[in-house]
Amino acid sequence: MSKNLSIFDVLGPVMIGPSSSHTAGAARLGKMARYICEEDISSVEIQLHGSFKETGKGHGTEMALVAGLMGFEPDDERLRKAMDLAQGTLAVSFKKVDLGYAHPNTARFIIEKSDGVIMDITGSSLGGGEVIITNINGFEVALKGNYFTIITKHFDKRGIISQVTTLLSKGSVNIGNMKVSRNIHTQEAIMVIETDEGVPTEIIKQIKGLNEMIGVMIVNPVRGEIHV
Repeated sequence: MSKNLSIFDVLGPVMIGPSSSHTAGAARLGKMARYICEEDISSVEIQLHGSFKETGKGHGTEMALVAGLMGFEPDDERLRKAMDLAQGTLAVSFKKVDLGYAHPNTARFIIEKSDGVIMDITGSSLGGGEVIITNINGFEVALKGNYFTIITKHFDKRGIISQVTTLLSKGSVNIGNMKVSRNIHTQEAIMVIETDEGVPTEIIKQIKGLNEMIGVMIVNPVRGEIHV
């Protein structure tokens, strides 16, 4: 079956060079991690795997990851100065690691928030500026940042999924895709729900108020406009 190509697939992202995988993709990975942490990042250890580890420095991967964590787009001129701009506001360290069979363009973010909560986020740059988050705090996910996304963490009890989807339906929010990941050891689960539009604040409050809910994160789309 043939794939319908977008102008993004043909031309790639507008960005500060030199590489869509190592620069534009890295910036988007950082920005997705920023959204997942609700833009609350006190310090971060960024673990570099594969080609990110071997050639990332020369391709600007490190500065791009930091730029994304600071909320910069891949075509933002400040990307080149991200390391300097982070000083005094964001404590950053890098570590070269082997993450086994992970995609060669992979970064793992160990983030400490202002309240001391630790977030562990792993993602890969797939080429052409496309990215995917594959793990959040030990839960396997497949989050590409193309849609408005709700990530819930809840106790794995019967009925919680239907309660969340019912609230979204009542709010006229269309679900495009949903994936559930469970941890049998902790009896916890997460849902990654992609929607066609942003979810009203009142619906988010209702989801957060469910008895079995531990936390709710909102991830906005990170795919920027394509300029031709």
